[in-house]
Amino acid sequence: MPSRAQQKDNKPARVEWFQDLAFGMFIHWNVDVSLGTVISHSLAGASDDYVERYIKELPSFFNPTKFNPDEWARLAKLAGMKYVVFTAKHHSGFCMFDTKTTSFNVMNTPLNKDVVREVISAFRKQGIAIGIYFSPEDFYFFHKQKLPIGRLQHPMHYPKNNKALFDYDKAQIKELLTNYGDIDILFFDGPGDGLREYAWTLNPDLVITRDLMKTPEQNIPDAPLPRPWEACYTMGTDWQYKPTNDPHKSGTEIIDMLIEIRAKGGNFLMNVGPKPDGEIQIEQQNLLREVALWNFVNRESIYKVKPLPIIRDKNIWFTQSNDDHAIYAFVTRKTPSDWAYGERRAFVLPMIEANEDTKVSILGYKSELVEYREGYPANLIAAPTKLGLTISAVNGQRLYTNNQWPNAVVFKIENATFKKSAQTKENKNTMDGAK
Repeated sequence: MPSRAQQKDNKPARVEWFQDLAFGMFIHWNVDVSLGTVISHSLAGASDDYVERYIKELPSFFNPTKFNPDEWARLAKLAGMKYVVFTAKHHSGFCMFDTKTTSFNVMNTPLNKDVVREVISAFRKQGIAIGIYFSPEDFYFFHKQKLPIGRLQHPMHYPKNNKALFDYDKAQIKELLTNYGDIDILFFDGPGDGLREYAWTLNPDLVITRDLMKTPEQNIPDAPLPRPWEACYTMGTDWQYKPTNDPHKSGTEIIDMLIEIRAKGGNFLMNVGPKPDGEIQIEQQNLLREVALWNFVNRESIYKVKPLPIIRDKNIWFTQSNDDHAIYAFVTRKTPSDWAYGERRAFVLPMIEANEDTKVSILGYKSELVEYREGYPANLIAAPTKLGLTISAVNGQRLYTNNQWPNAVVFKIENATFKKSAQTKENKNTMDGAK
């Protein structure tokens, strides 16, 4: 009987499913969280003494008495995150799961719990897709092999060149993909040659992101990338918990990033770094709750959407529903006064061809009244013109007591089409003196 052909790529239907997830929670947590250091990378180039103390001493400090992954999962769901990616094994080689491959794992800490199992269980209960972060490079393993510790700086850092490492990784991947039910997503942070193909033999529906997709860190491309792609961001300046010197982004910055990434056809993987005691730090909880409020109002504009030929017009970004029934226009603001609560503003969208059946609404707001203003005309007016779709609307949904909600307002535009180009061709005279 002929063997099944080796799988070479993610299944197209699964890629489409992944793209519609839109927004995910990245979680970086490792044995060195107690020190508040960069996750794993303090081992790169470190002295043998440092490496030995890291391996022998740090597990004894890992005792997160407030570890409650159900709280993490509820917050992720509230914020509108549809998938999670958890660091089962980062570059240090410390395993956050019950593994038979090494004693350098979470079962040999005061916590003595399979963190991966508990995280997967909590997020699965909330209906959130499950993703695993896995580093094929393993600093602990390099140290045992007496190799210099670093990232892809020696031929034997590559599993395809290092059979012992390759077999070690395969054994851990098998544990992760067979001991915890169906895993949806695998994030290979490092060279996956041979390992990805092995992973698909265990789970053909697995979506492998990094290693097969563009996954820029701390950067949104200037122009849309070919789909699928995923932007990975921290809320502060580091992936793992950083107790000092760590200014965070504002909620508005994160919301605007989500809008831009979706307008450019990407997914947004937003990171949290739990503290040594297991709680998500309050600054990150607060930011996720601001995103949650915005997403609660506007979520249909983020999921099951695709990019348009023109992704923005000044401060207005666009997406379109996968079924082409709706165009979403995100009016972003630098300050609340750019379109103040209760204020009427006019917009012209030259790239949208409207007609008599075109319907325009504001997500979350009925455009009937502004609170405490008797007789104030809050109705939305939209009309097709030669210049494009014109809209006159009031920003009237009250989300903050002081009416200073600073985040984007979203128009839903139905029964309209999007032009491929809003620009007319111009012939410019190039004769001397015309410039």
